[in-house]
Amino acid sequence: MRKVGFKKFFHLWAERMGWVVPKFHDRICDFMEEPHQESVLMVFRGGAKSTTLALYNAWKFYIDNNYRILHQGADDRMALKTSRDTQNVLRHHPLTEDLLPDHVNVQQWWVEGASENDSRNSSFLARGILSNVTSSRADECQNDDIEVPKNIISSDLRERLRARLAEQTHVLVPGGITRYLGTPHTFDSVYEEEIAQGAASLKIPLFSHHHRENPAKEYWIETGFTPEYVFLGIGRASKLLVPDIDYKVVGTMVLFTECPRVLVDIYADCVWPERFTRQDIAKRRAKCRGLGEWDSQYQLDSRPIYQSRLETQRLIPYSGDVEIERVNGQYFLRIGETRMVGVAARWDCALGKLTGDDSVLCVVFTDGTGHLYWHAAKAVIGELDSQCLGIRESVLALHLPSVTVETNGAGGFVPPILRKHLKGICSVQDDQSVMNKAQRIIFNIEPALSGNFLHIHESLLSGPAVKQMRDWNPRVKNQRDDFLDALAGAIQQTPVRIGQIVGRVADMGRPDWRPGTGSFEVNFDVH
Repeated sequence: MRKVGFKKFFHLWAERMGWVVPKFHDRICDFMEEPHQESVLMVFRGGAKSTTLALYNAWKFYIDNNYRILHQGADDRMALKTSRDTQNVLRHHPLTEDLLPDHVNVQQWWVEGASENDSRNSSFLARGILSNVTSSRADECQNDDIEVPKNIISSDLRERLRARLAEQTHVLVPGGITRYLGTPHTFDSVYEEEIAQGAASLKIPLFSHHHRENPAKEYWIETGFTPEYVFLGIGRASKLLVPDIDYKVVGTMVLFTECPRVLVDIYADCVWPERFTRQDIAKRRAKCRGLGEWDSQYQLDSRPIYQSRLETQRLIPYSGDVEIERVNGQYFLRIGETRMVGVAARWDCALGKLTGDDSVLCVVFTDGTGHLYWHAAKAVIGELDSQCLGIRESVLALHLPSVTVETNGAGGFVPPILRKHLKGICSVQDDQSVMNKAQRIIFNIEPALSGNFLHIHESLLSGPAVKQMRDWNPRVKNQRDDFLDALAGAIQQTPVRIGQIVGRVADMGRPDWRPGTGSFEVNFDVH
């Protein structure tokens, strides 16, 4: 007898359970039945993805009772949940009622008719993603919601997760397939990484259309689609606005009764409105701890689900090189069309061990209005003399009048050595940090971001410094944050400037482009 396809198999079960099947579930069925060697399925939270996976597993055993599946979840408990769901379908689906023996284990089991020659490799093996599966063999490896807060909160944990995933290459038989199913929980999600490497993919966010203004500064917003849901804010302070009371829709435009002046999210085309009512959606948004959680779990954008202290989206990119010129006997330093009036260069040095901290130079320029320009974030490598030569190269290229060395730890003996390399070029200062590192990062970087006056050179956007900023969590110890520490120190060195800069360093024989004070006579009319 000819076997039915997965979509038919799915609908037979839905009929038995009394489900009303939304259209996007048919898309999932079609995608899962396609013979992709590597695939990624991303569906919004609550979209019945894991339920569909259990049905898929039962269907595969219905098609071939010699099929072998290694199913891995975030931990053993989650993996066993899918195992039980699969067993339940096998016992009660009209096409598979005789496929499962009466008494089977949950973690490892065989279907009826499985090859007696393969008693070591079960039909279904359920393990947590960090469990040892080295000796297993499988026709299909499944990774279901393997990315969760506890295993992605730091870069080291994410690397450990990837190392475990790499073992599946050796578990699969030739021609075997690998599936990833879940929602992203961090900016460098394993799901997006697999897609970038060529895996077939299907993404189904809760809403098909989205427009965001953060903050919304006008009484109107043009969206490009017909708005259906309008949110203010996120978390407990969020609000789902009421049409014709809080706003009106005119074509593709939202006209507000009052100017929002806060975050506004506008959505349309909910893919499952029968289940996700307006009231339910508003409740879910209110429970989210931040935009990262909402965007990743419901719109499938790869962002950290925890509330980030350092919002990289507030960095203001700029381009252009440092240029110095002399006009009427005075030197000026510009980046693009903007004149710089000050600079802070901080070297947080390290000895260059593979497992140790990075040795980092950060350079932050300041314009006349107090805006900060994060122009360089350089990892200095090699022995100490080689590192000093690297600092010298940056000093000459960026016309730095001074470099400050953090003297905590390895930096205690560095300033005298660096002074020899920079003699006659620029001054070398030393500074010992007494504040806790996490506090120093929050105290200096967070206000610059939230105040929208931290600019960043476009060459740094894809580098390790911004990656550390996106990933940084003040609750995590021993994380990679050396670029942030150097940046925080450079910002801390930068004085608040109003008009002229007060004070000049001694002339070191190189053009001093920073404006001095001078003498002024001011007349006041008193009435």
